[in-house]
Formats: sequence, C-alpha cells, structure tokens
Amino acid sequence: MVDLDSEVPPLPPRYRFRDLLLGDQGWQSDDRVQVEFYMNENTFKERLKLFFIKNQRSSLRIRLFNFSLKLLSCFLYIVRVLLDDPTQGLGCKELNRSCSHQNYTPGTIDWSPIIWVNRSLPLWGLQVSVAVISLFETLLLSYLSYKGNIWEQILRIPFLLEIINAVPFIITIFWPVLRNLFIPVFLNCWLAKHALENMINDLHRAIQRTQSAMFNQVLILISTLLCLIFTCICGIQHLERAGNRLTLFDSLYFCIVTFSTVGFGDVTPKIWPSKLLVVIMICVALVVLPIQFEQLAYLWMERQKSGGNYSRYRAQTEKHVVLCVSSLKIDLLMDFLNEFYAHPRLQDYYVVILCPTEMDAQVRRVLQIPMWSQRVIYLQGSALKDQDLLRAKMDNAEACFILSSRCEVDRTAADHQTILRAWAVKDFAPNCPLYVQILKPENKFHIKFADHVVCEEEFKYAMLALNCICPATSTLITLLVHTSRGHTAPWEAFRQLTGTKQTLNRESQQSPEQWQKMYGRCSGNEVYHINLEESTFFAEYEGKSFTYASFHAHKKFGVCLIGVRKEDNKNILLNPGPRYIMSSTDICFYINITKEENSAFKKQEKHRKNHESKLSYHGASRLPVHSIIASMGTVAIDLQDTGCRGASGATLALPAEGGKEGRRPSIAPVLEVADSSSLPTCDLLSDQSEDETTPSDEVSAGFEYAKGYPPYSPYIGSSPTFCHLLHEKVPFCCLRLDKGCQHNYYEDAKAYGFKNKLIIVAAETAGNGLYNFIVPLRAYYRPKKELNPIVLLLDNPPDMHFLDAICWFPMVYYMVGSIDNLDDLLRCGVTFAANMVVVDKESTMSAEEDYMADAKTIVNVQTLFRLFSSLSIITELTHPANMRFMQFRAKDCYSLALSKLEKKEREKGSNLAFMFRLPFAAGRVFSISMLDTLLYQSFVKDYMISITRLLLGLDTTPGSGFLCSMKITEEDLWIRTYARLYQKLCSSTGDIPIGVYRTESQKLTTSESQISISVEEWEDTKDTKEQFSCRGNHRNSTSSDQSDHPLLRRKSMQWARRLSRRAPRHSAKTAEKINQQRMNLYRRSERQELAELVKNRMKHLGLSPAGYDEMNDHQNTLSYILINPSPDTRLELNDIVYLIRPDPLTYVPNAGPSRKDSFCNTVGQDTREETQL
Repeated sequence: MVDLDSEVPPLPPRYRFRDLLLGDQGWQSDDRVQVEFYMNENTFKERLKLFFIKNQRSSLRIRLFNFSLKLLSCFLYIVRVLLDDPTQGLGCKELNRSCSHQNYTPGTIDWSPIIWVNRSLPLWGLQVSVAVISLFETLLLSYLSYKGNIWEQILRIPFLLEIINAVPFIITIFWPVLRNLFIPVFLNCWLAKHALENMINDLHRAIQRTQSAMFNQVLILISTLLCLIFTCICGIQHLERAGNRLTLFDSLYFCIVTFSTVGFGDVTPKIWPSKLLVVIMICVALVVLPIQFEQLAYLWMERQKSGGNYSRYRAQTEKHVVLCVSSLKIDLLMDFLNEFYAHPRLQDYYVVILCPTEMDAQVRRVLQIPMWSQRVIYLQGSALKDQDLLRAKMDNAEACFILSSRCEVDRTAADHQTILRAWAVKDFAPNCPLYVQILKPENKFHIKFADHVVCEEEFKYAMLALNCICPATSTLITLLVHTSRGHTAPWEAFRQLTGTKQTLNRESQQSPEQWQKMYGRCSGNEVYHINLEESTFFAEYEGKSFTYASFHAHKKFGVCLIGVRKEDNKNILLNPGPRYIMSSTDICFYINITKEENSAFKKQEKHRKNHESKLSYHGASRLPVHSIIASMGTVAIDLQDTGCRGASGATLALPAEGGKEGRRPSIAPVLEVADSSSLPTCDLLSDQSEDETTPSDEVSAGFEYAKGYPPYSPYIGSSPTFCHLLHEKVPFCCLRLDKGCQHNYYEDAKAYGFKNKLIIVAAETAGNGLYNFIVPLRAYYRPKKELNPIVLLLDNPPDMHFLDAICWFPMVYYMVGSIDNLDDLLRCGVTFAANMVVVDKESTMSAEEDYMADAKTIVNVQTLFRLFSSLSIITELTHPANMRFMQFRAKDCYSLALSKLEKKEREKGSNLAFMFRLPFAAGRVFSISMLDTLLYQSFVKDYMISITRLLLGLDTTPGSGFLCSMKITEEDLWIRTYARLYQKLCSSTGDIPIGVYRTESQKLTTSESQISISVEEWEDTKDTKEQFSCRGNHRNSTSSDQSDHPLLRRKSMQWARRLSRRAPRHSAKTAEKINQQRMNLYRRSERQELAELVKNRMKHLGLSPAGYDEMNDHQNTLSYILINPSPDTRLELNDIVYLIRPDPLTYVPNAGPSRKDSFCNTVGQDTREETQL
C-alpha cells in the first residue's frame, strides 16, 4: 500500500487556507496545474459571436435593429419617389450631357429618367448612413459565421442584396457625381423579410417556448406576398418614368388588378422594360406563392389532426372541462355531449377532448356542426405528456373526465392505461377534480384519490342481480341517471305511424298509445336535492318524521322524498325510516319531473279544487289532468286534492266492499313522530327467525345459515355487506354443479331438488365483478326461504381465489359450459329457471365493424328465446343500438312502428331514442354504456354515484334503506290508487314507493282465437269438418305426440294454400290478415319442432321433460316502468311496486320475541297480512 502522505506533494499556497478550513493537514506539496476551461470563448471573435449570434436575447436585439434599418431604407425610398420629378433630368448636368430636351424617334426609350433620379442632399445623407451601418453589420455577421468556405458566405442571396443596395451609396461618398444615380433600395424589403424570420426564431428561443409552425408559415406567406407586391409597385413605377410616368398609387392599382387576375386594362405598362418586369414578377409569383400555400395547407391539415392549442387567455376567462380517452367513438362523444350540455348552467362551458389517436371522419363531421364547433375543441395528444396537458390547460380546467376503452380485448391493460392517465393528471394539476371510469373492480383502489369513480363491472353485475328480484331495475336506474329534456312521449306520432292497425284493441284494455304516454312522461323524473329550510316542498316538515314528510310531500306536490343527508355527515341515507326526524339543515333528495327551483306554485281556491276533483279522471287513462307536468323550465304544480276530508287530513274512507274478511276499516294515518309501539320489528340477528324455524330440506340436510360479513373478498375495495352465509365453507368439489363428488352424487340441477327457481348467469370468465352479482342476492334482508339458487355457467373454469370468495354463500354453484350448447343449458336447469342472465363476453367486445360486437350474443339469446319462450332472459349488450334485435320478429307490425318511432326520436336529438323499445322498457336488455351518463351527471349532481350505489346494494350505510319490490294481487286492489298505497306503506312498514312496473297485454298481435274465427269465416262448407279438426290440432299442439306432428304440418300447409288461392277475391286488408294467419300457423308448427328437439335432448341426457312447457311464453305482453307516478294513478293487477325499505337493523328490539316480517322483496310474495293491503 502506497503512503499518500509521502507520495503526494503539498498544494500551492493559494489552496492551503482552504485545506486549513477543511482540516486537511497532510498535504504539504502539490504539483497540480490549474486548468481554465472554455478559453476559446475568451477571444474577441468568440465574444462577438456570443453577443451577435449565440445569445438569444442579444441576438434578438441585433436582428430587431437590422429589421428596423431595412424598413427605414424602404421608407426613405418611398419619400424619395414622392419628392422626385422625372422631368428635371438631374444627373445629366454633372456628366456634361445635354439630355433634357432631346427628341427621340418613336420606339426609342429615354433611359435618363430610369438611370437618374432626384435625390436631395439630406435624403442622400440618411440613405448613405443606413447603407453604411447595414453593410458593416452584414460584413461582421459574415465574418462571425465563417466556417472555412468564403464562397458560401459571398454567394448567399441576402449578402448579394446587401451589396447591391449598400455599396453604390458608399461609392457616391467618394464620387459625388453619382449622388443622383438610381439604386434599387426597395429590394431591402426582402432583407427585412429575412430579418423578420430570424427575429421570430430568436424570440421563441428567448422566451423558451415552442414556436408554432402554423404561425411561422402564415408569417412567411404574408411577408412573401407583401414583398412581391412592393417590389412590383416600385419597379413598375420607376421604369414607367420613361413611359406613362405612373404614380405610386397607379402602380399599386395596376399590381393589385394584375395579381388578382382581374385585368381591367385601364393602366398598362408602355415600354418593354416595365412589361418584362411584369412578366418576371408573375412568373416568380406563380412559383413562390403555390409553394407557400402548399406548405400552409399541409400545416393546416396537420394542425387539424392534432387540434392545436387551447389558449391561456380563454382558459382564464372561460370555463372548460377536459375529456381524456384512448380512442374516441361517435357514440361515446354524443352521449357525453348530450348529457353534459343538457344542464342549463353548463351551456357556456367548453369541452376540450384530449385523445392520442387521429380524429376519424364521423367525429370530424359532428364537430363541424355549428352547435358543437363553437364549444368542442379536439386536441390530439396524450395525457401522459405535460406538453399536451399544457395545451389542454389542464391546470385551469373545471374537471377532467378519464374514460376507459371498453372495446379493448385486454380490459386489464385498458385499466392500466386509465390509471396512468389519472396519475399523470393528478401530478400535473393536483387541484383539478377527477372523474374516472374504470373497468375491473380490482383496479379501483389505485385511483381512490379521484373525486368520483365508476367501476363498470361493479355496477353491471349488481344491476343484473337486482333485475332478477326487482324486474327492470336496469331500466329504472338508466332513466333516473339520464337528464330529461322535458318532452313527453310522442304518442300522436306513434298513432300516425301505426294507423288503422291499432284498431285491434281487446276489451277492457287501453289504447296502444296510452302506455307510451304514461311511460314517456314518467321517464322524465330525476333525482334532485335541496336544503330543507330553503325548500317549499319540505320546509313545513321540520321536526316531523321522514315518512311523514315523504308521504305528505307526495300527496301535496307529487314529489317523492327518498333520502336525506345531515349537514355534518357525508353519508346519504335512503329512507332512514319513521324514527328519523327532519332537521332544517338536512339536504333532501327527491324524485320529480324537475327541480324545485324551476317550479312555480299556484294556490287555488276551494271551489276550484272541488271542481277539478270531479273532473280529475279523463279518458281511459284515468289520470288527473291537473297532475300532468308538461315540460321543464317553469312548471306549474297544482295542489292536488286526494279526497281527504278528515280532521287530520290523513285518513281515506274505505270502499264499501273493503271491510270484508276482517280488514281494517281504514288506512292508518302517517304519524308526524314515530310511535315505537307501531313500528315493525325485525330481529334479523336472532337465530330463531322465521326462516330458520320453517322446516326445509336444506335445514334438515344440515345446511344452516348464519348472518355476517363475507370472510373473503376477491378484490380490494369491495364494500362489506351483511349477508346470509354458511357456518362452514363448502368444499370446492361441491361447488361444481354437473359433476358429483364424495360429498354428493348430483350431476344436474334437477337432482338437487331446489324449492325455488334458479338464477343462471352465463359469462365467459368468473371475474371479480361477478362477486357483486352474488352479494345483493344473498343480502341479510332477503328471506332465507326465498333465496334463489345461483348457477354460474362459465366458458372457462374459475380460479381458486374466486372459489374462495363464493364458497361461503349458500346455494351458489358453477358449471363449465356455454349457452351455445343445448346440453349445457339443460344440465344447468334452464327448464325450471326463473331468470337467465347473459353477460356480454369480453372476447367479442371488439370487432372490425363496431356494432357487430354483439352479433354472437344476440343470436344466442334469440335461440334461447325460441327454445325456451317462457324463460325470462336478461341480456347485456355492448352497443345500446343493438337492442332492437332482441326478440326480433320481422313481421310484427308493432315492432316496425316502434322502429319508426325510434328514428323520429333520434332525429329530435333524444338522449334515449331507444327507450320505447319493448325489451328495454321491460328491463330485458341492458348496456353498460347507458350508465356512462352517471359519471357525466356527477359533475352537476355529485351525489348521484352514491345514491346509485346504495340502490344497487354496492354500499351499505348504517341506517340507510335498500331497494326491493312487492306485487299487487287481487286482494290488494282495494287500495285503488298509488296515493293510498303510499299512505298505507308509510303508516304500516315505513316503506317509500318510488315507481311501478306494469305488464299489459300487447294489442297488435292477433290472438289464436281470432285466427280460428277468421279461418272459419273464409273456409268452405265442404271443408268444415276438416277445418275444425285442423283447428283442434292447432289448439292442442302442446300435448300432441311426435307422431301427430307431420300430419298437422301437412294440413296446415294445405290450409294456407287454399287461403292463398282465394285471396284475390277479397280486399287487400283481407289478404294481409290471411298472410298473418299463415305466418302464425307456420310459427306454431316451428315451435313444435323446437319443442320436440328440446325434449329429445332431455331424454338423451336422462332428464325428465315434464317441467318443460314450450307454449307458455310472454310474446303477447309488454312491460314498462312508471317512475314516481301521479298520486291518482290506478293500481292494476300484477303491478310490481318498487320500494325503498328502511334498514331492518335499525329496528332490532332489545327484548321480546321477534315479529314476523315477510313484507320484503320478491315479486310473487303475498303481502296482505303484513301490510294489510
């Protein structure tokens, strides 16, 4: 080891003090040499180069000075022209030539006015000074820019022009005779153009900003055009001194007329030099200008693709939001714009779209529409680049919406991109509110910092699950989260479309337009909020119970109070129950056709009320005329009279037939403050509940249930929900439905002997989102005896993590199979299933043609619809526009009329043009893209996501209610109206009704009896016996044997041919009726073939075909939703009422036996004893 102390010499004296301070005493001597770097920049040339060229700020000043000199020289030239007189012939005297009064022969040119000009001495002095300074600067810059090639510096065009314009003036200093010699100083305009371009470049470098190529190109084009015109003006004016002696204005006029290709011909050059100059200038213009225009057009197209910038001034003076997407489709764009601009206070906002892909043709056409072109700005860029976020002025934005690409094959990768975009925006603009859409629930915890998050799979599966127990929940939620434009259903247009075909009304049924009128009007209801002390609706109920306020607000104003939020609490409580007392600081959430601020209130006199109460029912609809709210904006809401005449105003007289069977004589009033003795009790935590004391096969087999929180969640961020659970988890082998194990030997759903019908979910994979399908169906408030078995029909086997999560839930099974395979469907129990949920497959969401992504799903569901027509099928589609193909019947006149109605609604700009389609109205089809508006609406209503999650059961807040339903039976029809039902529920169970799901018979489909009668009318008497035999077979086709099927088919075709031969003797209407009868007969025979196919496969699999009923279908019915209907709406048989039920855990008694409370949730439950309806 070398000793450093002995080897290293001491430092020089000037370093020793520093070493002393550092405490280093070991360095005594040093042979180091001080090196000074960048010595070449200390030379005089390098310092000049640094000042004139390298330093941006000093170089900018030099170029600005040079630009000013060139403009000054051009200005002095114009002054010289204005002061000059070409007739004086100055310059000849100095050369002792007599040239003033010479007579030239025709055709000759007097060159003296061209060569000599009149230049005064002061003007000459100024021009010489400018020329000397310009030449000196040019020579200096050439010297500093010299890189070894002298000719490269000399032959540059700017250098040559400088020599031409400056050297002659310097010569006149030494040779005064040439002081009046013409010098083309106007060519300095090109040097000014060159200095301007360099000055702009230095300006952008000095302010450290990226220059705009479009700005530079426009500047070059304008300066080139001005230089051409100025050169032509000065050249023509000077050459015509020997000709027409034009002024500067005449030359300007001539150049403009010539370059604009007008060519009046009143001013023309006279001598050939000026004509030659015009030709040269035109040729130069034809070469230079097209090149400049081409470059400008190219940059313009590139800017159109990238979108340019959103100016800082606009960002500071105007409000804008940024929409970040990975790929922009026209459907997504229109959904966002229609929903965002549906709110009046957002009309002045601008939307900046930041997308990494180029704008496609459809989006470009839409953004060129004047309605959007002034408010929507498209920028091509990435949210991961600060430059693009700066272009979008993200730090000044009011909000940023980040949407995922659901059409990607790899949805996890799409979520990863969304997460990075959210992180980038949060890093760049921490104060900008974030609205993020995510696809997979397991990725949600990465963006918990966002202000609002919508997880697609969470909402999708929870909504599909509730569709199985509360019909059409998907349609209910979709209508609530869409902003209404305030227009009602165009039932008059529908009547014109259907024409005379709507005369086939059955008795005691309403017209086909009536359901659209009611459905369209009620679909305009939305959720609004208001402070109680500022509200006209609810201010008078301060200190009253929640149910009292909800009932009386609905009775008086027609609004439905569904929830509250305390001032000091962020949690929203849906129907907190009768024990909740309203406070003045509470925020009230209510459903109404419009918000209270847009409503006007009219107090009417008593005699007018009595008059209106007599005329309240109008036509077949029996709807009160005074309760129809026509449009948004200023809405007149009449104080409705519900017939209350009691002292307290809260009792309803029972109809005369209502006192039978021991029913109570009247409906109890809704108490202002809840009475503890009258509140229902529900001891859900007790082991001795109703369901556990009821004998069942499951209990006898040892499958006892407990209530608690699921011990295992498949992903981070799932909200804990109190559920029915097993005491011990089921072995994984027992979860497989179609394969036996050592614990059981069942291999199909029929062998299990379930008491309740199945719920089958057909999905591609068992994703974590599927967990949210199971949880709402196993929530603690669902009665155990009514839990439906759940069968997961999966294309791919589930992983162990998913099985760990579902093995604690009772009656949950899975099976590997596909809906393409009839055997798999039969094994999983499709013949005795209550609902079949078909989830859109991720592998088919992406297709070359966008709308073809749903092709496989639609065809498979149509096959299920044909094979099992009695099965309730709930389908998820990628594109909402494809729902017109669900349960498709090409010859159905009613469906064709609905198709025309949808087109008219789309032309009017409706947000939900497909809302009158029967599958959507009935809740049998759903698309997650319909919930995109939930995220957009949260910008105005920040509570919508929370309310939707509570309704779907994704979140459980202590004290908050849940969504359920009840069915109106014949024994409940004495209630008669929706208002009386509202009072009955509020006074007995504390439930809040929010809507009605109604099913009616479809009028336009010809019934079987009508077919038989029509055929009998047109059949010959000689074929009467055969006809009756045929008709008998037609009616009893369900029970016919397979051997009778060919005979029926043959006779049906003969019958149809006879009808077709006789068709010409009748009218066109009769021919159309006969064709419809033929189609019904053919369809009937086709159904028999399908039924035989299904039965044969069941026999082949060893399954009993006894439960298969192929003729029990719902093709002749239509269903729709009435959200917050009028208080006077009549209840009908089989109506399903949507309820928000209080949290049962709120009323758990401390002691005493638990009270039976079965007025809960399912569609088919008889609730007469519990609700006293």
